[in-house]
Parts: sequence; structure tokens; C-alpha cells
Amino acid sequence: MRTKYTFPLLFFGLLSFWSWGQDLTYNDVSETTYQKAHSLAYMGKHKPAKDILLQVLSKNPENQEARALLASTYSWDGEYVKARDEFNTITSIQKNDSVVWVSAIKNELYAKNDATAYGLANKALFFLKDDAEIERLRAIAEERINDKKYPERGWFNQESSTITTDSSKPKEIVQIAEETPEEKPVDEGIKPKSPVEKEVLKNRLAIRNSVTVFDQRYDPMFYSSISFKRQTLAGSIIPRINYSNRLGKNGLQYDLDFYPKFSKRFYAYLNYGYSSASIYPKHKMGGDLYVNLPAAIEFSAGGRYISFATRNVSVITNSLGHYRGNYYFSLRSYITPQPNNLTRVSGNLLIRKYLKDAENYLGLNVGMGYSPELRQLISEDELLAETLLYVESQRLSLEYQFTGKRNPDNAYRANISATRQELAFAPGKYFYGVSAGLTYQVKF
Repeated sequence: MRTKYTFPLLFFGLLSFWSWGQDLTYNDVSETTYQKAHSLAYMGKHKPAKDILLQVLSKNPENQEARALLASTYSWDGEYVKARDEFNTITSIQKNDSVVWVSAIKNELYAKNDATAYGLANKALFFLKDDAEIERLRAIAEERINDKKYPERGWFNQESSTITTDSSKPKEIVQIAEETPEEKPVDEGIKPKSPVEKEVLKNRLAIRNSVTVFDQRYDPMFYSSISFKRQTLAGSIIPRINYSNRLGKNGLQYDLDFYPKFSKRFYAYLNYGYSSASIYPKHKMGGDLYVNLPAAIEFSAGGRYISFATRNVSVITNSLGHYRGNYYFSLRSYITPQPNNLTRVSGNLLIRKYLKDAENYLGLNVGMGYSPELRQLISEDELLAETLLYVESQRLSLEYQFTGKRNPDNAYRANISATRQELAFAPGKYFYGVSAGLTYQVKF
């Protein structure tokens, strides 16, 4: 009788043990898979290792160990941009991981992005204080920067020969290529009522000049532009030539704005710009669709695309505007998607008070955050993408436009702005800039 039940019991026992073993293997598959990828990576079989690590991260994006190994594998294969994106994801969450910071800095040194490596090392030391290996890597980046030959003129004084995080002048070439915020002509959308309606002149010529000075490190930079606006049945067309003098270099950019009208409610904004100069992006494109809603409300949605020598930047933008009496309020956001959900958001608030008509007004513009369309930090012709993730900035500007008493078809606009921005190579430290400009416009 005992023999009769012994074999079934043994059978079910073995079956249960086998099932438990299968569950154990299944539950431990992520660890086993990572170990396999680790072995492959260090055997030089990078492609299968990366394939496995991508599968692991697709199931568990929070697995920072797998992400760090993936980043290192990218770096070993010379895929420095992909490695940078993965390292950024980790350091934005785990700010005290010395191993990851070291690997991220080495990735920039391998890519010969010495200024970026220097700024990244400073950022790491902000969290890790006296880390000997990071200080060693920073010294290497500093030495490389100092060994480079630079133009005799620049945004910095040449007396200093070293880079430190104190008040000495930085030796790396850092330029701030600033583009003026988009200025939508007021007669393209809703506009305040003028006391006396008169014939609208279809042409406008505008000349703009401005200068920006800084409290430290950077020499003044100069901007000029000339534009011609033509009002057509399809909408306004505005070709423009921009000129800049920065870093001892001169550069031209050719720009074209078009505001096609579809109906009384809908119109659009389209832009394209091209430049062969290193101080401008090679290509930039943008577009918005505007809709006029009830209660004097205006909404727009669109995007921007900017192409630099080493990186392309895409931005999603939208705005909400409202006219109330003689006041106009506009809030615009810029959303810059980054790999691995490192999305950057910035915005601008514009307030205008119109005086006797649409050509005479006072304006206030407040900006916070980072928007590639407004401000770029570049080392030589390379976008400092790594450092930009940490740069903070704020901006306040005032504008006043008025028409001539004898000739109301001539308009003048004066503007002044102040900027506070974090130094790319010295986190937690800021520089200040003041800009002033004058625009002359004539209608005919």
C-alpha cells in the first residue's frame, strides 16, 4: 500500500521542485542577463552586449547599473553623443556616483570636447567635493584647453593663462549667440483699435543695432540687422540680413519670415534662416499656427528646428495671448525634448501697453529657463550640450516704441535688457550682461 502512494508523491514532489526552479530562474533573469551583457562587453563583443542592455532598460528604465554599462559601451565604440545622453540620465538622478561622473568626463575627453569635460568636472566636484580622480581629469582638460591656440581677439582678456573657478579669465572660447525673441508684427493678429483709421502702407524698412556688455570674462558683442517687410494679399513677407561681431569674428545670417493668412481667424508664422558663419547655426526653421478665439484671446502652437555643426535641436513651442483694453499679454513656452526624458522647459511673458495706436507702446519681457532659440553656449563650433543641461538663466527686458511727431510713418524702438546666467565651467556662479538696442523703421 505504501509503495502504491510513494511513486505519485515522489513524482509530484519533483514536479513542484522543477516549477520552483523555473520560477527562480525567471525571477533572476534580469540579473543573469545583465551579467551576460557585462561579460560580453568586457570581452569586446559590444554589439550583442548593447542589444541585451537595451532590452533590459526597455523593461526596467530605472536600472542605472545597466544604463551605466550601456553608456560605457557607447563610449568605447566612439558613439560619444549616445554615451553622453545615457550618462546625463544617470547623473541627473544619482549626483554622488563618482564612478559614473568619472566615466562621463572621460567620454568627453575621448571626444576631444575639452571645455565640456572641464565644465562637467566642475559640476561633479560641486557634489563630490575633493575627489582625486575627478580633479586629475579636470587638470587634463584644463591643460588641453591651455595648449590650444586662440584668436588674438575674443570675449575674454588675454592676460590670464589658466582656468580656475575664481575670478580669473577663462581661456576656453565660449560664445553666446543670442537671437532676439520672435517679434510678431502686431497687425498680423488681433490689434488694438486706433483712434483714426488711415490707409495702410504696404512696405516697411527696419534697421536695428544693439550691443551687449558683461560684468566679467566676456568682451562686448555687437548685433545689426536690416529687414524689409512687404504686405501682400497672401500675408506679410519679411526678408532680413543679420550681422554679428563676436569672438573677434564677423558673421552674416540670411533670414526670411512669412505670415500667411488663411482666414480672419487663422494665420501662420514660418521662418527659415541660413548662415555659413561659425557664430550662427547653419540652418534654422520654425513655424506656428495662430488662431483668434473669442474674448480677444489668441493661441498658437508650433516648433523650431536648429542645425549646428555637431548637433541638431528641436523645440516645441506654444503661446497664449490676450488683449484687454490697451494691454496685450502673451505667455510663450519652449519645450526641448531630450533623450531619456531629460526634457527642458523655459518660457517668456510679454506685456505691452499700447498708447495712442498700435505703433506706440511700452513693453516688458521676462524670461526664465533655457531655450535654444534664444541663447546658445558654443565652444568654437561645438554646442556644449552636456553643460547646457545644467545652465540656468533669467532675463528681463524693457522696450519703448514711438512714432515721429512730424512723420508718423517713421517709428523708433529702444530696448534694454539684463541677463543673469550660470557659468558653464563654474556651476553655482553667475555672470551678468546688459544689452541695449535701437531700431529705426520707415513705412512707404
